Amino acid sequence: MFTSKEEFKEAFIDKLQTLFGQSLDESSQTDRYVALSALIRDIINKRWYQSNKQYKQCKEKQVYYFSMEFLLGRLLGSNLFNLGLTDVCSEALTELGIDLNELEAVEQDAGLGNGGLGRLAACFLDSLASLQLPGHGTGIRYRHGMFEQKIVNGYQIEIPDNWLKDGYVWETRKADRAVTVKFGGNVRLESQGGRLVAIHENYEPVLAVPYDVPVIGANSGTVNTLRLWSAETNYFDFPSFSKGDFLKAVEHKYSLEATSQILYPDDNYPEGKTLRLKQQYFFVSAGLQSIVRRYKRTYGGDPSVLAKIYEKVAVHINDTHPALAVPELMRILMDEEGLGWDEAWNATTKTISYTNHTILPEALEKWPVDLVQTLLPRMYMIIQEINERFCAALWDRYPGDWERIRAMAIISDGYVHMAHLAVTGSHSVNGVAEVHSNILKKEVMANFHQFYPHRFNNKTNGVTHRRWLAKANPGLAKLITQAIGPGWLAHPTELANLHRYARDPAFQSSIKAVKQANKERLAKYIKDKMDIAVDVDSIFDVQAKRIHAYKRQTLNALHILDLYNRLKADPGLDITPRTFIFGGKAATGYYLAKRIIKLINTLADVINNDRSIGGKIRVVFLENYNVSLAELIMPAADVSEQISTASREASGTGNMKFMMNGAVTIGTLDGANIEIRDEVGDDNIVIFGLTADEVLSYYKHGGYNVLDVYHGNPRVKMIVDQLVNGFLPVSPDEFDSIYHSLMRANDEYFVLKDFAAYAAAQEKIDRLYRDQSRWQAMAINNIAFSGRFASDRTVSEYAIGIWGIKPVIIRES
Repeated sequence: MFTSKEEFKEAFIDKLQTLFGQSLDESSQTDRYVALSALIRDIINKRWYQSNKQYKQCKEKQVYYFSMEFLLGRLLGSNLFNLGLTDVCSEALTELGIDLNELEAVEQDAGLGNGGLGRLAACFLDSLASLQLPGHGTGIRYRHGMFEQKIVNGYQIEIPDNWLKDGYVWETRKADRAVTVKFGGNVRLESQGGRLVAIHENYEPVLAVPYDVPVIGANSGTVNTLRLWSAETNYFDFPSFSKGDFLKAVEHKYSLEATSQILYPDDNYPEGKTLRLKQQYFFVSAGLQSIVRRYKRTYGGDPSVLAKIYEKVAVHINDTHPALAVPELMRILMDEEGLGWDEAWNATTKTISYTNHTILPEALEKWPVDLVQTLLPRMYMIIQEINERFCAALWDRYPGDWERIRAMAIISDGYVHMAHLAVTGSHSVNGVAEVHSNILKKEVMANFHQFYPHRFNNKTNGVTHRRWLAKANPGLAKLITQAIGPGWLAHPTELANLHRYARDPAFQSSIKAVKQANKERLAKYIKDKMDIAVDVDSIFDVQAKRIHAYKRQTLNALHILDLYNRLKADPGLDITPRTFIFGGKAATGYYLAKRIIKLINTLADVINNDRSIGGKIRVVFLENYNVSLAELIMPAADVSEQISTASREASGTGNMKFMMNGAVTIGTLDGANIEIRDEVGDDNIVIFGLTADEVLSYYKHGGYNVLDVYHGNPRVKMIVDQLVNGFLPVSPDEFDSIYHSLMRANDEYFVLKDFAAYAAAQEKIDRLYRDQSRWQAMAINNIAFSGRFASDRTVSEYAIGIWGIKPVIIRES
């Protein structure tokens, strides 16, 4: 570690010269970024080695977190922060005429995730290392992220997110740790030595090569590992190339390597479906092979030792994407290590735990039987056996209740149900907010909860306050430390001590000044990127998240349209100026979500160019929403839009990030909004709309007719009609899909049902904001009570309640 700026400057210049053979003056920003990152990597690698060494020596239990997504964001800044080097680095570079922020901006956001699922996984890795817990990530090294979003004429345009084009300084390729993953072929059973052995033949081998990324704990000395698997092959069809058939020569290579080519291929087509399932098995098989190999090196390979793998290894599956971990661990233990079924099943279920992230039927994955059988024949055989044994157990408990057994079966109606597989093959199933966990137990998985009453539990999500408050909002972090001391960085619940400053005029003034500076920074970004001037004294009202019908960006957009109508009718309408800011991507094949983006941008074009409303409202859609952009948006937000249909959002984590940065939530009683309300109190949040029980009752029993709302509220009728009557400057059928979702589909997500309550809540926001003393008190209280939603708390609960792991103190060599 560096003890002075001079030492740091000397090391940095030396690294620059060593890597590029150039002086500081000759170097580019990219050269400087790479040199600085390499310098930091030297420090990290020593700690990484020491951490791995002590893990081997102490032989404590370790957890492996399997996730399809790890949305890391840029790592240079967070690594500097966690190493405690931000200040000395920034000061040293400044003296060299270099802006650290500009170097951080050189780094591409790693294209390893899409939304909350991946950001949660990244937060958990940060907390595991910072709490000195031995825990590692397992995922896929996607060569291309989901896509880079461009907005052209109001439409989302998807272009490849080639985030690896300049390499990735934080990864280390471990070719010697590669494993083979088998697809297709056929499996036959034969008797060998008195036991039945599965022989997999004629399969397509794919080489899985690990790329390890260090995960640095904050001031802990711990460096854990995120292992990302890449599909690679050295095969080259030289005979075809020699004959001039160049495409055929590389066709097979690219076919094999497609497995890790892109995050979330479009599964509206058979090829996309196949590739998604292939990806899921690819990283699960590679990860488990690696874990078992490491376990055998440490503890030996005797079957009796492997039968107790759960004593030293915990495998956690983040949603159903890695659910094939259940049959794959069974395969390894039986086919490769010689365990019998009962021993392997006991070891598997005690090793694996599962987090459910959704109750949406379309998100509870299921795969056609013929696809699983063809692509993963051995997996299907094992799943079939698991299913038969499980159904037999159900028959013993519920004799004759065929409907219950069919509803719970892992294989039914021509599909393999992955959530059923995950529940059956794990020892713990958790939801991610209290309301979500209760819905799982009482509604979505009620049958499973009755059968496994002690298996279900709740672990409310959290986000790392180091990234989302301390690093993203340094001005606020400094103010907090001046008020209550630095202890909150290690113990985020100490943020509660801010509560006593909520009504302090001087502290309120300081909080407001920090927020204003952040708003000015975001306004400059909007002006530079979009040439839109926004009023920094207006309310910054933000909805930034994946675009989805249940998240109800439509409700927000329709309210904006209604507000515009009111201003057109009465330009003197007394409202506080408002800037509505949106960010988020629509999945490639999600037509309705893409039309919602077009609607928001159409409103922006109309409203932002209408001088008659005096600039009282502005609408901005920020393209290509990612972690780095979120770090710019969240500190600037005054209002956090968390308006999902009650019961549909499992938890949310954006709500927590906004809260940490002093935004006031307007939201439904959904997901973690309920627990945020419980923490801050009714006076510090604005709640509206149907409750989860009311929504579920409508879904179950009916009783809602959208026409009653449409005909009963003239404002609602007007804005719905404006979608299709030519009021908006688009083709007449442009928003037919949105109109259909509201009217012909009976408003499935209760957008119009909740409209009046939402509009009233927005008027309440306006009144509250006018009383700046009250508003700043609300902002301070939100920051103060956000400590409960730090991922350190969540991960500690997992560590104790599910994984059974404890801290390992890493000593410097």
